[in-house]
Order: sequence, then C-alpha cells, then structure tokens
Amino acid sequence: MPKFNANLTMLFNEVPFLDRFQAAAEAGFKGVEFLFPYAFDKDAIAERLDKHGLVQVLHNLPAGDWDAGERGIACHPDRVGEFQDGVGRAIEYATALGCRQLNCLAGIAPAGVDAEKVHATFVANLRFAATKLEAAGIRLLVEPINTFDIPGFHLNRTAQAIALIEEVGSANLWLQHDVYHMQRMEGELANTIARHLPKIAHMQIADTPGRHEPGSGEINYAWLFRYIDQLGYEGWIGCEYKPAAGTREGLGWIQALAG
Repeated sequence: MPKFNANLTMLFNEVPFLDRFQAAAEAGFKGVEFLFPYAFDKDAIAERLDKHGLVQVLHNLPAGDWDAGERGIACHPDRVGEFQDGVGRAIEYATALGCRQLNCLAGIAPAGVDAEKVHATFVANLRFAATKLEAAGIRLLVEPINTFDIPGFHLNRTAQAIALIEEVGSANLWLQHDVYHMQRMEGELANTIARHLPKIAHMQIADTPGRHEPGSGEINYAWLFRYIDQLGYEGWIGCEYKPAAGTREGLGWIQALAG
C-alpha cells in the first residue's frame, strides 16, 4: 500500500492549523506536509509533530506574498536576495521540524523581463539552494504546476523540470511529481513516472476535474497506485486535494483504491 501523508493546507481546514496535526493522526496518517510553516512558531509545530507521532514530510521555501497572488520568487531577477534569505529561514524551520525535503516554487514569470534572464535566475537560485540544503542534510525539490490553475507559472512540464535538474547539475535537486498538475498539462502519467522515477523524491495527488479526492474524476487511481508500487517507489504520496464534502467524510478512497 502506498505511503500517504496529509497536506494540512488543504485537509482538515475546518479546524485551526495547529489542531490539524491531531486530526491527521486520528485519521490514520503518519506524515504531514503543508505549504508554509512561517506564520507559526517552529517549536509549537515541532511539539505537535512529536505529540502525535507524525513525520514532517515536506514544506515549501518562502514564496513571496501568497495572499497577494505571488506563487514563488525563484525566477524573479529582482528578488534574489529575498530568495537567499528565505533559504536560510526554511532551513531553520526544516531542521527544527525534522523535515528532510523542501520544495522550491518557481513562481510566475515576471512581466516584461527577458525570458533568458528569468531562466538564468532560476538556475542560479536552485544552485544556491541545493548547496545550502545539502550542507544541512535536506533535499531540494522542484515542482511543475499546471498553467490552468496558475497562468504564467514558469515551470509546468515534467520534461522541462528534468532538463532544469540536469542544467543545475546538483545531485541534491529532485523532482516533485504532482499527478493532478501533470494530468492537466501532459497526461501520460504511468510512462512519465516510470521514466523519471530515479529523480522523483515526492509525489502529490488529487483527481481532475475539481481537484477532489482520488476516485472522484478521470484518473484511474486504483490502477496507478498498484503501478507505482510495482515500480518500487518508496517515497511519500501527499494528499493535496480539496475535500468534496469534508476531509473525514471523504477518506474512504484510501481503502477503496489503495487498500
């Protein structure tokens, strides 16, 4: 059976954030992830993880002003100092939380900036972050995101991410494969996962349309989960979906599709 973890940004959001750790544990999850921890005291989060026996699987590097619509700053030439400061802050949190993976959101390409400069900035920032995280014993991940949900997002296909990883040239840069995003952008899920499995450090799931629970849409998750197991994937799979009718009410998909 795949090793699922709960994304606390999207699941159990009917309760305050720090109470979601208990809710996740009571629902049977052994690991959690979320977008950002930075609005909360890292010791308070660490205490919840320890109290409920949870692994902090993943969180993101700081990504600019999320509430204002920013979705990452790693490709912004005028935000390099801010990005580098964010790497240091992320390492502090990840170390306190025992988190061994951090995801870097590329961001929406800034308007009016030369595309080559945008790309070169992203490559340089990833090299910086990969080096700093490696020294701290933390993996750096990059994630392609579909441009239907986030128009203009700089990194949006698997092949693009793999080429980027090769260009950066760090052994500490990995792929986060989000099944939902890649179904929307390119399909061909099984062959793509198999081809790039050695570089996939983390997966995330949701169905489409709607980004609801697995089994609610067009993706044959029962088959895909078996296939991923057969490939020998040993990482976590993050449940990053919008519950259609409440998190607890919708968790039956785990036994139905992956049991």
